[in-house]
Amino acid sequence: MKVIFADHAGFCYGVKRAVELAEQLSEKGECYTLGPLIHNERTVQKLREQGVGQIASADEAKPGSTVIIRSHGVTERETQILARKGCKIIDATCPNVSKIHRIVREASKNGRLPIIIGSRTHPEVVAICGWCDGALVFKNAEELKSWLDSSENNKKTPVTVVYQTTETKTNMQICNNLIKKECTNCEVFDTICGATSRRQFEAARLSEFCDAMVVIGGRTSANTMRLAEICAEKCPQVFFVEKADELDIDRLKNAGTVGITAGASTPAWIIKEVYNKMTEEIKGLEVIAGAADSKTEETETSFAELLEQSIKTLNTGEKVVGVIVGVSPTEISVDLGTKHSAYIPVSEFSDDPDVKIEEIAKIGSEIEAYVIRVNDVEGTAMLSKKRLDAVKNWDTIEAAKDSKETLEGTVTEENKGGIVVAVKGVRVFVPASQSGLPKDAPMTELLKKRVKLRITEVNRSRRRVVGSIRAAQYEERKANAEKIWETIEVGAKYDGVVKSLTSYGVFVDIGGIDGMVHVSELSWRRTRNPADIVKVGDHITVSVISFDKEKKKISLTCKDASENPWEKFISTYEVGSTAKVRIVKLTDFGAFAEIIPGVDGLIHISQIADHRIAKASEVLKEGQEVEAKITEIDTEKKKVSLSIRALLEPAAVSAAAADVPEGEAE
Repeated sequence: MKVIFADHAGFCYGVKRAVELAEQLSEKGECYTLGPLIHNERTVQKLREQGVGQIASADEAKPGSTVIIRSHGVTERETQILARKGCKIIDATCPNVSKIHRIVREASKNGRLPIIIGSRTHPEVVAICGWCDGALVFKNAEELKSWLDSSENNKKTPVTVVYQTTETKTNMQICNNLIKKECTNCEVFDTICGATSRRQFEAARLSEFCDAMVVIGGRTSANTMRLAEICAEKCPQVFFVEKADELDIDRLKNAGTVGITAGASTPAWIIKEVYNKMTEEIKGLEVIAGAADSKTEETETSFAELLEQSIKTLNTGEKVVGVIVGVSPTEISVDLGTKHSAYIPVSEFSDDPDVKIEEIAKIGSEIEAYVIRVNDVEGTAMLSKKRLDAVKNWDTIEAAKDSKETLEGTVTEENKGGIVVAVKGVRVFVPASQSGLPKDAPMTELLKKRVKLRITEVNRSRRRVVGSIRAAQYEERKANAEKIWETIEVGAKYDGVVKSLTSYGVFVDIGGIDGMVHVSELSWRRTRNPADIVKVGDHITVSVISFDKEKKKISLTCKDASENPWEKFISTYEVGSTAKVRIVKLTDFGAFAEIIPGVDGLIHISQIADHRIAKASEVLKEGQEVEAKITEIDTEKKKVSLSIRALLEPAAVSAAAADVPEGEAE
């Protein structure tokens, strides 16, 4: 069995400081802690045996006694009570927690509303609330959103947001996205403890390739419980123990590789107990990484030597930090400070096909990567940056799913039933139905293209992520539509795409909204069939004729006012002018003729010939070109009257007129 210790396990700085203060004070005389000093009952019991008492509230403190403020902090009121009693106050509050106290107190003084993301009943959060007025506490983004949606005034309220030090970065990112989107006056502080973040990252990394994880710490410790939750997401077996006796060795023996981590309130001597139990009962135990025990003098020399040896050896799956010493078209050379010559193949640098390695990999810069292969014979180690990036980006992907944030990626391949998009180094499968393409369109149209998508499903255990381009397109169209309705006006121009054709016109997408162009508005020229002018997918420029916001209807035109054929007509012709016209339509009462493209005139049946005819078709046919005289122009109605008869010989006209009954020639 191989055992891998997390690099950051056991006491954090704040907890270690609090315990050391209590131990020092116990040697000088009677002292008390206000509440449990830390969330580890065995450590608290050990302090009790050393003479460190405990009181539940400031009211129980004896006047003049020495009182230690626990690492989680206490309310301002409790410190005031202790001060009035003349107590000697030893403040062991974690520096990170004290920083939050200052932030919320300042916010409250400036009339801002403090918002705390964390557990309402946790001592740390209770204490934070005691340093300001009217603070609100929310567990997650859902509770926060519910409050924001309850009143529009809430969104306008000046708010200051802080986080419990043991919160996860994922929860923080989701809440940050929401608060910045919804609130008009907000300030946000990242108050999550750096040590907590490192522990959570390492726990996630170890649990990905370990057969079992052992999480050591108190069950009342928020940060230890979160470590156990994170490990359970990726590892099939997680043992959450407070002491060595709770470890089920029989179940653990089946694991080939075991990862060990511990909460910030877990002392090194408890970690050592667990390790000793494993070495005593499991044969062939091999420690290959870890620094959990390096902080305590209780570590035995042999164990320290074993850890030292493991540090000098590179192992598959380890995260390493090195310095870039060379960049070539095929690989990046990295100095790890070991006997191995390490390198990152270009294929293991990034999953983003658009990334330019020479712009990112700079000689002399520090780089983090995973060890994916070690060749001790040749003295080489192959590393992967993209795999480490993928692990880091899982939280981002999960946060995007919860917050419904739109992400971008590059389509890398066509897969059975859909496509694969590389998003921040993570493979995201997009079903064909969610690709945003028409039903019969080939998926290959999207290959190597940058696309926007929504994350709809994340399953870390199966390493499966599903996304939807269609959902992102819908949201984009929705946002664009809202913007258009806010700014739309008659005459406004848009670049649109023809979506569908009908017998009476076409529907055009102007960026989120479909408007209708009537067949008569497609061109200045007379047309009966829209398909003669445009086809689906064409990009056209349109202008707004009218709109109805309530009914969500928009009427559009393709006609350019500067090319108005009527204006060209009246500037060229006048009554009495002769024009060569083309017959475009025959009716029972005459014929319509095109004078110039876009302007037609009517030749009444009485003005077609110099003799009486029953039908226009007796003399004319569609497409025929004839000479005609302009006899009338109605500028208001934009109508023109024409006459062929007026150009015939005067004598013939007079003879023909004699044969026409009175009133029929009008």
